[in-house]
Amino acid sequence: MAANETHHTLPLPTFSKPVRLLIVVAPYYRDIADNLVAGARAVAAQAGATAEVIEVPGALEVPSVIATAARIADYDGFVALGCIIRGETTHYDTVCNDSSRGLMLLGLEGVAVGNGILTVENRDQAVVRADPAGQNKGGGAAAAALHLVALSRKWAGQTKGIGFLPLDETIRIAQDDKGPTRA
Repeated sequence: MAANETHHTLPLPTFSKPVRLLIVVAPYYRDIADNLVAGARAVAAQAGATAEVIEVPGALEVPSVIATAARIADYDGFVALGCIIRGETTHYDTVCNDSSRGLMLLGLEGVAVGNGILTVENRDQAVVRADPAGQNKGGGAAAAALHLVALSRKWAGQTKGIGFLPLDETIRIAQDDKGPTRA
């Protein structure tokens, strides 16, 4: 059982420039969502970041809104929050898989996203995970987003020979087997 395990969490990163987070939450289970947001806001504040909250209808809309905001708004990172509790149909699997896949695809595109969408079997599990004084999964998602923002800033401006000039500033030219290979 996870409650008996010891987990290591990284210390929060520090920033020389302000960090703006957008918390996108699906408040289908209002009390759980509110606890997730409280945990995320507290961790953001602890790291000196500002956080704005926007609500969306459900967990499936969270990745779409983050994708739009990443494209047209001025945020450094994003925190995805919500809760999906298993029901009697396969809709649970669809919502869990597709919301998670959408967030993962955003991350692979370089968007700094912390995933705090709970996927649980019952309400009791959700309550424990959302509690800021308990497992604080909202705070964990905010911390993940902050770590990704820190890495993005660390790597900003670094290139690996991307574009037309290789790293050594020489230009390779087309050749046959008798001519030079560099200009």
